[in-house]
Amino acid sequence: MGWQNNSNVWRMRPANQKREADNREIVLLVLLGFISILLWHSPYGGYLLYPFSILATWFHEMGHGLAAMAFGNDFERLVIFPDGSGYALHIGEGEPGRVSQAAIAAAGLLGPTVAGCLLILASRAHKMTKGALIALGVALIGSTLIWVRSTTGWMVLPALGAICLGLAFYGREQHRRFSVQFLGVQGCISIYRDFGYLFTEGGMMEGRMQMSDTGHIEQALVLPYWFWGGLITALIIVMVFYALKIAHRR
Repeated sequence: MGWQNNSNVWRMRPANQKREADNREIVLLVLLGFISILLWHSPYGGYLLYPFSILATWFHEMGHGLAAMAFGNDFERLVIFPDGSGYALHIGEGEPGRVSQAAIAAAGLLGPTVAGCLLILASRAHKMTKGALIALGVALIGSTLIWVRSTTGWMVLPALGAICLGLAFYGREQHRRFSVQFLGVQGCISIYRDFGYLFTEGGMMEGRMQMSDTGHIEQALVLPYWFWGGLITALIIVMVFYALKIAHRR
């Protein structure tokens, strides 16, 4: 009996070690997100995270543009300004329906988190990690050629795309995994760069007041913008929770 018990103990150790490694990884991801939020709201931290702020805007505006295409509109251009704000211009025939208007507005708010969660999920396996970096690199460069019409976008997005492709083909596995997870975290927490935007009817863009995305949803679906801001916040929390849970499931 003594030998059998010892054998069971030894079989338990690898599983315990994997759980401990997963827990450390989750703590690291949460810590990276917390540090990023602090940097975004510090006097000079925004400069350190500037490329990722532009990436978050790209995720946001691509969410608008792709959703618009899904509802039959033409995605004309994507513009990113030096301060990190931007817009996606899409044109459709006739007056847009209420559902499509709300869905297109919500897609921009949820887009960065969806992309971030997909990247975190991709970090589960070596092939998925490499594939995620290739897909992101190609998307960044390809979308710039097709839709981006601003100097800031042309300066930052292709450079980020080239870095992703370089890591995918030449980076070590641990570097690829960390990069995918870090980019995923940046996508998931990017809404906290300007969290108040969710709970306002409008904001400033290039010195002009523009209606917020939750304001557009309110306009389409009647309920107040703060209700939609709260609902989207809850959806983001649920998505991030399950992404982390699935990514570290054994």
